[in-house]
Amino acid sequence: MLFRSLCRHAEIGANSYLLDTGNARVVLDAGLHPKHDGLEGIPRYDLLEEGSVDSVVVTHAHLDHIGSLPVLLRRQPQAKAFFSPAAAELATAMLHNSVNVMQAKRTELGITEYPLFTHRDIDEIERSFETRNLERPFDLDPEGHIRATFHDAGHVLGSTGITMQCNGHRVMYTGDVNFEDSTLIKGAIFPEEHVDALIIETTRGDSARRPDYTREDEEARLAEAIARTLDRRGSVLIPVFAMGKTQEILTMLHRFKKRGLISRKTPIYIGGLSTKMTVIYDKFAKGRTRRSDESFRILEDMELEAGTRKRKGPMPLQPGAIYCLSSGMMSENTVSNEFARAGFLENAKNSLFFVGYADPDSPAGQIRAGAQGEKILLDPKHPAVPRRCEMEVFDFSGHATRETLLEYIMKVRPKKAFLVHGDPKASAWFAAQLREKLPSTEAIIPEPGKDYEIG
Repeated sequence: MLFRSLCRHAEIGANSYLLDTGNARVVLDAGLHPKHDGLEGIPRYDLLEEGSVDSVVVTHAHLDHIGSLPVLLRRQPQAKAFFSPAAAELATAMLHNSVNVMQAKRTELGITEYPLFTHRDIDEIERSFETRNLERPFDLDPEGHIRATFHDAGHVLGSTGITMQCNGHRVMYTGDVNFEDSTLIKGAIFPEEHVDALIIETTRGDSARRPDYTREDEEARLAEAIARTLDRRGSVLIPVFAMGKTQEILTMLHRFKKRGLISRKTPIYIGGLSTKMTVIYDKFAKGRTRRSDESFRILEDMELEAGTRKRKGPMPLQPGAIYCLSSGMMSENTVSNEFARAGFLENAKNSLFFVGYADPDSPAGQIRAGAQGEKILLDPKHPAVPRRCEMEVFDFSGHATRETLLEYIMKVRPKKAFLVHGDPKASAWFAAQLREKLPSTEAIIPEPGKDYEIG
């Protein structure tokens, strides 16, 4: 049995991996790299013979895990794509939005390969989608050579890890995982039995969480920072990813209002794609997925501004309001980027609060690295603007800490641990820890395109 990374680079990006038992072949995730355009952004599907894959497992609907799924299924039309029910709905919405983004990039940047797929392509591949519930074993190939089970990964709505039984061996792929309860969804529940091979994310391997951290304290710190801004008649901008982080922060803000930490009358604005994602989040509330508050539905229980209304020009800036706008990295041509440029950053009364990851090369990353008063180039097509507003970073990561990931590896004691979905320093930290604490486990940072034997 073989494992092969189909990623172009050994880092966070277009996640995709092959498990080949000799009798069946399964691809784990089918991502699109957020930093590379055109064909350079898709995994190495040329390493797969056409018509050779039995199925694709999609662990969740972030684009670095599903963004090239239509490309893969066009090359492998016989393959089935397996999701949790919530992940399948979110994936469809995310892929349709991705078409719109690629069409815009083709026009603006002249990327002739775009779009990599069309809305019609997505409609056609939906016929290959198979949804499976958590903790219910199912077959990944027609002959039943690989028996699989989804487990709740606690990362975003519908996210899963998967165990696979094949050739007398047990293989576990974590996907993106969070073992801690968040404000909206509960933490992962993963099996702790021994596995022969563990394919595990290493996203946060290069950073230790401060020892005094508690989520309760971090939420209180955010509430205080928002209240401080509103008291001086400023506004708050929270750049968020449309899926996952938006719903997490909205739930937090609802809690703040209920507890009197911020005024109940404070207007909260969200953008178009965020609304579409939130509709799906609400659909899977009330017992359909594990929630911290089973009865809470965001769009029903909160009074939100903007919604899906079409606007011309930038969103209006209202003093004393909170804006949860995508994208989380404030990329060019997104609502958060345009809003920040339109006078928000320059106003000292305002506050910009980051609640998730930001690539150092992204506009958000540059703001975080810069000093107050420094000019920031948010978009090459427009002049740089000075950042005079307050800025803070909060830790509400949807990824497990490196300590809890290492603890999980120690529990399942794999013969081989494939360290994926991490920058080189992050994966190297795990490899060093395992050499010291679990020398019986072979720690592997897989080279793209290279085959590794399992069992």
